[in-house]
Amino acid sequence: MVSPTVRRHRTQQERSEQTREALLDATIDCLVELGYGRTTVQEICARAGVSRGAQQHHFTTKAELMTAALEHLFARLIGEVTSASAALPPGRERVTKGIDLLWEAYSGTLSTAAVELWVAARTDPELRETLQPVDRALGHATLELYRESAGVDLSETEIETMLLLSVNLVRGLALDAMIGGGAERRGRLLDEWKATILQRYMPNR
Repeated sequence: MVSPTVRRHRTQQERSEQTREALLDATIDCLVELGYGRTTVQEICARAGVSRGAQQHHFTTKAELMTAALEHLFARLIGEVTSASAALPPGRERVTKGIDLLWEAYSGTLSTAAVELWVAARTDPELRETLQPVDRALGHATLELYRESAGVDLSETEIETMLLLSVNLVRGLALDAMIGGGAERRGRLLDEWKATILQRYMPNR
């Protein structure tokens, strides 16, 4: 006799985590598709299939929800980049491929959501206050990730300078892409930056 399949009921914590993740994913989708100005909590809840009461249980304000969504997205991308960077070869190729990974992480959904929030934060003190520490944490996490994966014998100052310049370049290129800049030009600028890094920091490696 075959025993019937027993369906395991989700715990309260599992249900809570799934609700939170659904809200964060819906927030990111709204920011990308609608922009900050047209994104409402009602629309987020509808997309997530969550009641307003459940939403307020997790995030008391819209600013808190928006900021958590950006942090959620970045954590996911960092995980993907960490996995990909582990397979990179050492030396010069590791640095150039690392810049490609950095561009992939900071372009697309992350860039679009972040720009929407930062533009809104200029005139929204509450959003700016919640967003600033998260943005600093994102930059710090990126720096630590690429410091660990650089794979070259450089001083801490050299690594930090190289990576911060790279982060700011790809952020600028991501904004350029959003306003219609050409992919060929971005590719040329990234290639030029790779050559500059190799010449400046790794001429004999």
